Amino acid sequence: MNEPTTPEETRLALVRDHTVYACVTGSRAFGLATEASDTDRRGVYLAPTPLFWRFENPPTHVEGPREEEFSWELERFCELALRANPNILECLHSPLVEQLTPTGEELLSLRPAFLSRRAHASFTRYAASQHRKLLADVRVHGAPRWKHAMHLLRLLLSCRDLLRTGRLTIDMTRHRERLLAVRRGELTWAQTDTWMSRLTEDCDLALTTGPLPAEPDTARVADFLHRARRASAA
Repeated sequence: MNEPTTPEETRLALVRDHTVYACVTGSRAFGLATEASDTDRRGVYLAPTPLFWRFENPPTHVEGPREEEFSWELERFCELALRANPNILECLHSPLVEQLTPTGEELLSLRPAFLSRRAHASFTRYAASQHRKLLADVRVHGAPRWKHAMHLLRLLLSCRDLLRTGRLTIDMTRHRERLLAVRRGELTWAQTDTWMSRLTEDCDLALTTGPLPAEPDTARVADFLHRARRASAA
């Protein structure tokens, strides 16, 4: 295998040679794909420990090499997952796994350690920001971007069920027909907005009654990361 000779080649080599987990996310993982849907790929790479023994650390993320592909370095991925970042947690729970090493298997076994009531704040805060954008579209154009409205509803459904059950399920097959009807603009904005408001209220209620712990198991994740770094150094 040829050694990378440019900074970009070096970045892409991290994905090529050191990926521990790779999956498909987006509509295909959500059960909402149509013929026009892209294939969104996400991954996690473990940068070799010796790369940290210099002034310039390896990148925390890399785009590519394929279209619609994005990867995170393991430590950055864990940091974001502990904060209950919605995109990261959805990646971690994708049913469409394309690559998995023993380190990746252990990462997936830690799924429960990342879940906590922090998800309520992170998911609903993101949902509120997207809702403001949809309202701006309605004011300017008379209608929202329906695809974005569908994905906001999907996010709130995942958040509600996570808070109620303690498990994150991203497959929306059972809601597919109604969500795709939103995407096609077959529901009015008033109907769609009412659904969003009801789901937000459900999330607030589930926060106080659901089984999730207040905080993630940071110590367990830190132990995993420490062992992965040590193994890489050896």
